[in-house]
Amino acid sequence: MRHHATSFPPIATKKSRVLILGSMPGIKSLQAQQYYAHPQNAFWHIMSALFDAPAETYAQRVKLIKDNNLALWDVLKCCERHGSLDMRIDDETIEVNDFMAFFKKHPAIHDVFCNGGKSHAEFKKRVLPALPEALRERLTVHRLPSTSPAMAGMPRAQKIIAWRAVVTALNGH
Repeated sequence: MRHHATSFPPIATKKSRVLILGSMPGIKSLQAQQYYAHPQNAFWHIMSALFDAPAETYAQRVKLIKDNNLALWDVLKCCERHGSLDMRIDDETIEVNDFMAFFKKHPAIHDVFCNGGKSHAEFKKRVLPALPEALRERLTVHRLPSTSPAMAGMPRAQKIIAWRAVVTALNGH
């Protein structure tokens, strides 16, 4: 069944230095109105492991993001899609979030980590070219393995190793 999906506002603070981007929340997340709400999505397990912080409740999850100078958002503001898979997004219906306003409000962000291929491709295709050159030069964009349950081919332990790049970026290396 095709449905119209609209993303959530970002989770960020004035101190945010690293932005983590998904593509568009899946059906479970949209129903719960929470980022990465599908119980099989590894995102919160990975964040909890990286930052040695509890992530059982959504309040703890939001706190983890804010306390570690992270920001969490999605590339897409809205789209139409069949189900939850990124590959089912109708490219003709994509509208991206307002990154000019976001980066203006969060000038300390220097690294953007894309959770999987779709967020990376759409950010590079639809967002980066629209940003001023000075902002593009400030940002380093990384693609990380998707935490989605649809990408179960890579064990969680390997994903944690790959996602350590977020901590490295926060530490300025």
